[in-house]
Order: sequence, then structure tokens, then C-alpha cells
Amino acid sequence: MGRLSRITGSLAGLVALAAGGAWLALRAPDFPAEQLQARYGRANSHYADLGGGLVLHYLDSGPVNAPVVILLHGFGDNAFSWDGWTERLSPRYRVIALDQPGHGLSAAPGGFVASPDSMADAAERFAAKLGLHSVAVAGNSMGGAVAWLWATRQPDVVQRLILIDAAGWPAAQLQKPPLAFRIMQYRLGRALLASIDNTPLIREGLKKDVVDPSVLTKAFITRWADLQRYPGHRPILMSARPGSVAASPEALARITAPTLIEWGEDDQLIAVDAAHRFHAAIPGSRLIVYPRVGHLPQWEIPARSAADAAAFLDETHYGTTQP
Repeated sequence: MGRLSRITGSLAGLVALAAGGAWLALRAPDFPAEQLQARYGRANSHYADLGGGLVLHYLDSGPVNAPVVILLHGFGDNAFSWDGWTERLSPRYRVIALDQPGHGLSAAPGGFVASPDSMADAAERFAAKLGLHSVAVAGNSMGGAVAWLWATRQPDVVQRLILIDAAGWPAAQLQKPPLAFRIMQYRLGRALLASIDNTPLIREGLKKDVVDPSVLTKAFITRWADLQRYPGHRPILMSARPGSVAASPEALARITAPTLIEWGEDDQLIAVDAAHRFHAAIPGSRLIVYPRVGHLPQWEIPARSAADAAAFLDETHYGTTQP
């Protein structure tokens, strides 16, 4: 028994040593905010200071007096992933792609917890700060959960709703979770991910999010990984509680905004069954399911998904029936 204990102890020590060596090899500090702003900021980048250390970056495109469309990205993503939609919608709408707290070029205070509730609070404050009293909101994945939650809380503000592979139904989420999500289930794993360069895990996870891997350019993956190293972002990402708000027929029945649901049929993260559940629960909603498309239709098929969104806004007379 003594020998077995010594062997077991030695093996445990070797594992710990290997883990420590891997951490030392992979650890990566935050990039300075100014460096990331210079690298990724654009002429149409703006910052809304909401107080308390919360400063939200957003891309503002299109005619300033046109009807407003706010775009909300998913977990770990950023506002730049909406470029295809912005290009197609901005000739007729004022399109605002928002970096949610803990994402992109937005700054959030230490201790901020990334949940649909806290993100919806920030979105509501952002709209109020900019004086936006009537908006259309489109959200993907976690951003979709923020969008539908916002629509239930402020039906007078959210005049149109577009859900794209939206989170919210607990039983439908994380059908085949990527490695990073599995690591995040453990406290030690979250601590590790908060301090290393997660590019390999991001690349692996994104491959599960699309059917056509050619859309995952090196620049796209690099930007995604770089922006997660904005000061303070990784601890906020590790605090994520995406399931803290659950969709229900009763809650979704309160949505009064005309609603379009877009979904990739081959979504490996949130099963397409969730699309049908949203469709059944939201009164008068419309559903489009895209064959051979994954979790990110706005990036994988931007022309088609944006055209469908524009057609929906046209058909529901958005911009002509606002109060």
C-alpha cells in the first residue's frame, strides 16, 4: 500500500507539474485598451458612458434620423460580427451594433456578472442614454436571450424583435458544447481560461458554430480572441450565467412586438427545436429555418439572413407605425 501511495502521489505530482507548465506556456496578459481601440476601432465607433465603470462601445451606421435597429451579439462575440447585416440594412435604417458588457471594446467594472438580466439592464440604459425610445432589436444566441427579455420588460420601446438562434430554453441549449464550455463548468477551469490565450479553444468552438468553415477567416478568429483580452473581459466571461433566465410560454406571451425567428437547421449549440418552441410561444411570430447553416447565420449567410430581416421590417411597416 505504501508503494502504491508513493506511485499515486508521484503521478499526481507529475500531472500537477504538467498542468502548471501548460499554464506557464499559455498564460497571456490583457492587451491595453488603447491598443485594442486603435487596432479595431472604426470611424463609426462611439462610446456611451453609463456610469459606474460601464462604458459601451457601439458601431453607428446609416441615416441618423432613420428608424433604429440594434444588433446584439452572442457570448464571447463582438459587434463586428454584424458587418454583413450593417452593410445591407444601413442604407435604410440607423443600425447600431452594440458591444455588450465584457465584450468587444466595451468596458465593464470588476465583479460584473454576465447574465441576460444584467445585459438587458445595460441595453435598456444604453437606449435611454442615446434617447432611443422606439427600436427594433435583433439578437443572436445570448444576445437573443437579451433581446426577448428586453421585449418582455419594455414592450413600448422594443417595436420589432428578431431572434437568431436565440438562447433561453434550458433543455435545448448546449447540445454538443465545445471544449471551452465544458472547462467552464469547473472553478479551476474558469480560473485557467481567465488567464490564458484562448485562441485554440475559440477556433475549435467556432468550427462547431458553422457548417461552412471557410467563413472562419484568420482575421475573424484573431479579432474574436484579441477582444476577449480587453482588460477585465475574461473574468467577466467566466462569470457568465446564460441559464439564469429561462424562457417560458407565459413570459414570451407578453411580447407584443412583431417577431421574426431565424435559425440554422444544423445548429449544434442550440437545437432547432428551440426555434419551434419560440415560434409557438410568441404570438404571431414568423419562423425561417436555414438548411445547412449553423449557429451564426448573421456571419455564415449574412446576405440572406439580412435580406429576410429587411423584408420582415418592410412587411411589418417598421418606421411608419412607430409612436
